[in-house]
Amino acid sequence: MITLDHAAIKPQERLAALLDADLVAVNALIRTRMASEHAPRIPEVTAHLIEAGGKRLRPMLTLAAARMCGYGGPYHIHLAATVEFIHTATLLHDDVVDESHQRRGRPTANLLWDNSSSVLVGDYLFARSFQLMVETGSLRVLDILANAAATIAEGEVLQLTAARNLATTQGTYLQVIRGKTAALFSAATQVGGVIAGQDAAVEQALFAYGDALGVAFQMVDDLLDYGGTAAIGKNLGDDLREGKLTLPVIHAVAAADAAELAFWVRVIADGKVGDGDLATAQRLMQRHGALDATRDAALAWAGRAKAALTPLPAHEIRDLLAGLADYVVARIA
Repeated sequence: MITLDHAAIKPQERLAALLDADLVAVNALIRTRMASEHAPRIPEVTAHLIEAGGKRLRPMLTLAAARMCGYGGPYHIHLAATVEFIHTATLLHDDVVDESHQRRGRPTANLLWDNSSSVLVGDYLFARSFQLMVETGSLRVLDILANAAATIAEGEVLQLTAARNLATTQGTYLQVIRGKTAALFSAATQVGGVIAGQDAAVEQALFAYGDALGVAFQMVDDLLDYGGTAAIGKNLGDDLREGKLTLPVIHAVAAADAAELAFWVRVIADGKVGDGDLATAQRLMQRHGALDATRDAALAWAGRAKAALTPLPAHEIRDLLAGLADYVVARIA
């Protein structure tokens, strides 16, 4: 069984401590901009998710990149809030699409209110995020974050069309997670360098770090869905019940014999998941090394993230970002 390594949380906590004043400013801006004079449900729904104890990892990446690159202006706060609004909007929409009942250990907004509220509040947060982007006065920043928003939606639609399709390849899976997850990680780090006026080499290094970190992060999340604990904030086996072709499933299907393939057809392709099927899926993944293969892939992407930092000048934050890549995969033992 894969477990969380609680001893490995220090890089993230140290980064949060170093950026504490900026994070306070980001939270204040988020609360101000999620307000609505005419529709009180908007701040109610938004606050339910934003104040549910999320790690603020993506906005923290923007703040860290800006600080590391020597930025001294005010707009890294706007960009960090932008990134969090985009992330929150996608979560609200995802929970509707996936018919989820739990997020960050709490009932989802669509369960407490309704699907319409979740979708419309998500749309509101997307609009707010673009207002914040524009206030920076940087067309380059607007270009990066607008492209990221489109890529996230594209990745989600690709995942939807690939769902329950046992022919889904590792290449398609990588395209999905690079879209739905890594795109915002890479944009978050990249815009921190852009707002600081860094050159193309630094900007590319920050992009590559965020991209690889996001891929590793999602691979670990997909792995924990079959071998984690309730500490990840969602129910085990959600991906199985939703018919998602994540990397552990892709590996197990590729190695399956006729009887095992029939099992995967029933639970994934036909969506007929019953009592004990999660345990069977876990057993088949263990038998064929699917969980270990996914873990190895996540470790390799974390290594790429750390390597991407090499061109950047020596800095305390650069070391903490390298440690963060280790932490992402240290969530699995």
